[in-house]
Amino acid sequence: MAASRGRLADRFTPLTLPPLSAHACVRLSGSASLMRQGSLPLPARGEGEGVRGFLRGALVTPGALLIIAVAASPRPLAADDVIADWPYYGGDAGGSRYSPLTQIDRSNVGELKVSWEYHTGDISDGSDNRRKSEFEATPIVVDGTMYLSTPFNRVVALDPETGREKWSFDPKIDLHAPYSEGLVNRGVTSWTDPSRAEGDACHLRIFSATIDARLFALDAAAGTPCTDFGAGGQIDLTRGIANITRRGEYEETSAPAIAGDLVIVGSSIADNDRVDSPSGVVRAFDARTGALRWSWNPIPLSIAPSGAGNAWSTISVDTGRDLVIVPTTSPSPDYHGLKRPGDNKWADSVVALSAKAGEMVWGFQLVHHDLWDYDTAAQPVLATLRRNGVETPVVIAGNKTGNLFVLDRETGRPVFGVEERPVPKSDAESEDASPTQPLPLAPPPLIP
Repeated sequence: MAASRGRLADRFTPLTLPPLSAHACVRLSGSASLMRQGSLPLPARGEGEGVRGFLRGALVTPGALLIIAVAASPRPLAADDVIADWPYYGGDAGGSRYSPLTQIDRSNVGELKVSWEYHTGDISDGSDNRRKSEFEATPIVVDGTMYLSTPFNRVVALDPETGREKWSFDPKIDLHAPYSEGLVNRGVTSWTDPSRAEGDACHLRIFSATIDARLFALDAAAGTPCTDFGAGGQIDLTRGIANITRRGEYEETSAPAIAGDLVIVGSSIADNDRVDSPSGVVRAFDARTGALRWSWNPIPLSIAPSGAGNAWSTISVDTGRDLVIVPTTSPSPDYHGLKRPGDNKWADSVVALSAKAGEMVWGFQLVHHDLWDYDTAAQPVLATLRRNGVETPVVIAGNKTGNLFVLDRETGRPVFGVEERPVPKSDAESEDASPTQPLPLAPPPLIP
């Protein structure tokens, strides 16, 4: 997590929690045991009107963003107290979702109260020939402003202290298009252009990838498109993608990743209705101009025309090692592999790419010849494993099997070992299932 450029805290240190489900909100208000000291993300900036001396945090309920507050005893600030931002979907580029802040803990979490709430108004119940909407965004906070996306793919900037809307941007998606994932967007990301002075237009950019497969660059201060990016501030991400045959089958749902001066996107694909689904290529674009810098296809040409294997989840970045860590998903079609013999690497995998060139550095497949749609659905977590006095940088990856794989970040090799265990054959006609599947020796599976 990045501190906000050393800015000193105000008299109190407010805290913004990550968005949780409505169910989690209920549990949070009644169970202090959910909170761990040192594990809560993100302080916002300054003090809110009428909540002086309060801590606060963000909770998401359908169609609304709520800020909760807890009465706290004022404490003297140390000279090095800072207000930290939450500049990425996962807190940092590696998805740790960790904060060292400790002001909200077991002793006061039960006193959390609503401080303010913001309603997006972007809700669809599936009527009027529209898909249903879902609020799945995790807000980011950069330089004292909160940025979030709505189910209708609008981008909104808020004052995190008061909930006051600073600006909103509407990409004007077609709300009646047959999107396979419905009306949803999981968030935005930010990038600072070091070639522009603070205060210049588009010095800080907000990137948003929309459900209709467009990539926008917005001026973080004003919410207007950065016109030097792509065509008038946007890129059509369907261009150059093979096998798109209808609207709504190639989409973007997750926040883009940032690596240096590159903005990196995967895709969400309708991959369960035919063999030749759209390509799941991962692409990097110049964050200033929108020019394509590199692309990488997880599906080998040997199993064409099978497509997908896409990365619809959040991509992680190891800036120190110049690595982009990509979680890939099942190849098309999801549930039958007659037309895609073999293991289908690098679908259903965790793959490390060179951030500068997009070349593959290493890969580890979590499911061979997927027949169950066992996507790598979670953002890979970049962490440091301390064991027997030795520190090892690792990637922690989970998928829909309920297994967690801990891999050496430099080589992709399993840290605790992985066993290829025999599995039953398929009785589906003409299906040649993989005779084994990888199962980690540790940690134990999340489900029995």
